[in-house]
Amino acid sequence: MRMPRALALLVCTAALAATTSACSGATKQPVAGGGADFKVSPTSPAAQGPLDSFTWSLYAEPYTLDYALAYDYPPNTVLANVCEQLLRVTPDMKIVPGLAVKWSQPDPRTLVYTLRPGVKFHDGTTMTADDVVASLKRQMDPKTGSPWGSSFKSVDSIEKTGPLEVTIRLGKEDVLFSELMAASPGTVVSAASLAEEGKNYGTPKGRLNCTGPYSLENWAQGDSITLKKNAAYWDKSLAPKSEKVKFTFIEDAAARSNAFLSGTADGGYLVPSSSFAQLRSSSKGSLLFGPNTAAADLAVLDFHGTLGNLKVRKALSMALDRKNIIKAAAGGVGVPAKAPAARGAWALAPQKTAELFDTLPEPVYDVAAAKKLVEEAHATGRTVTIVTSSLAPEISVVANAVQDAGRKIGLDVKLKPVSPDAYSSIFVDPSAREGLDLVITNGYDNTPDPLEFYQYLRTGDFGNYGRWSNAEYDVAFDRANSEPDPAKRAELTSKLQKIAMDELPIIPVYEAPFSVFLGKRITGAPTGIAQLYYPWAATIGASQR
Repeated sequence: MRMPRALALLVCTAALAATTSACSGATKQPVAGGGADFKVSPTSPAAQGPLDSFTWSLYAEPYTLDYALAYDYPPNTVLANVCEQLLRVTPDMKIVPGLAVKWSQPDPRTLVYTLRPGVKFHDGTTMTADDVVASLKRQMDPKTGSPWGSSFKSVDSIEKTGPLEVTIRLGKEDVLFSELMAASPGTVVSAASLAEEGKNYGTPKGRLNCTGPYSLENWAQGDSITLKKNAAYWDKSLAPKSEKVKFTFIEDAAARSNAFLSGTADGGYLVPSSSFAQLRSSSKGSLLFGPNTAAADLAVLDFHGTLGNLKVRKALSMALDRKNIIKAAAGGVGVPAKAPAARGAWALAPQKTAELFDTLPEPVYDVAAAKKLVEEAHATGRTVTIVTSSLAPEISVVANAVQDAGRKIGLDVKLKPVSPDAYSSIFVDPSAREGLDLVITNGYDNTPDPLEFYQYLRTGDFGNYGRWSNAEYDVAFDRANSEPDPAKRAELTSKLQKIAMDELPIIPVYEAPFSVFLGKRITGAPTGIAQLYYPWAATIGASQR
């Protein structure tokens, strides 16, 4: 679970594909409630030539460029091109070698990573096992305050066992840990630079010293971030086609769409859905859809208030008009969510997807029955506060829909508007959640394993925003996380899915595809959510020779 984006690999969401084979190339899918068709493909047409530079629009300025604190789209979208992980996520949603050329598991509690030789940091120094140890251990240090710290709960030790070898020993079996080495937890940076930069690391005052195809040239706070080509990048297949990349920050959805149409921004991910129709009909570029694993959910933040009563949570879910929410919030592109984790999170064992996800019932829409549940809970007239923001149009749409649903069933749903920065803080700062009952998130996986999403509902996990706790759930999670066979693990994960649906610590809303706009002068970008960790900017070049 994350913030309003808030990946599973090797997969497509239900909004994108009826079968797992759809991830292998472009497919046509009907737009829910719409009538038009759209294609889903992991990449855009290949670049035809080099560029001096291109400008990329972010919906908000990154709150950090510290890999250990990056827990949202803006920072990860930038860092994907600057810093790298031991393993790598590809546009077609696979996990492959990255800074580790190979890895092995001599026993269930031991992981050995053999590092790629000759990899240089941006300052020209060579990456060693010492850098890996320091980078990973920093995630575990409570002083760092990393939201990824809980991913290291099972780790007993991280040690250099050779100049290019790192061995990680676990206190208990943890099948998810190595998969997460393809995401932020597996990021490797220069240990020397961490020591030199100190508190400035990841801030506009600091510098980054990583191994990616681009290096950080400048962060003009409040204005832009500029990256420059790393001519010494180790992966020649991903040698950057553009000399520079400039990121601009445009919070207003209409202004962001206008930037695409005017050419002041060459492209951007997470296109405002309110602009889909306008951008699709424009001759200024192409609106493309890619694989996504996110589901828009309502995360309960306070189980001591009105939503502490399960009947009220169920009632609110039953009162949501999801089909109309999709029309208004997702440009008509999407499907009602059956569970907190999207269909796209279920492809680690594809043969189990139909059995364990597709057979789930469609969400019920029954206002009368929902109102009765509120009455039975003696909650009529009680207050529920949901946070809203101008960060993205769909946030306001969903918040207003929740308010309307609450009114129909006897709840007093109040909207609390906050700035985009304050909205993002809810997902990293527990104090920012005080006085709030609900927040709109996009739940996703970083791995090809549905279990990865459901780990965020464990007792004490950083992503468990409402501090929900269920002993049966925790035991079931540990059992699933010790099962090495993907098919058997999927069966065990389905039990977690059932508990989550029975207890509703998260209320599922809808699923939608990932989106990207590319102006006429550029092409080559991956189109899906893998852009959070794959060096996507390196593949962008001129659309014509």
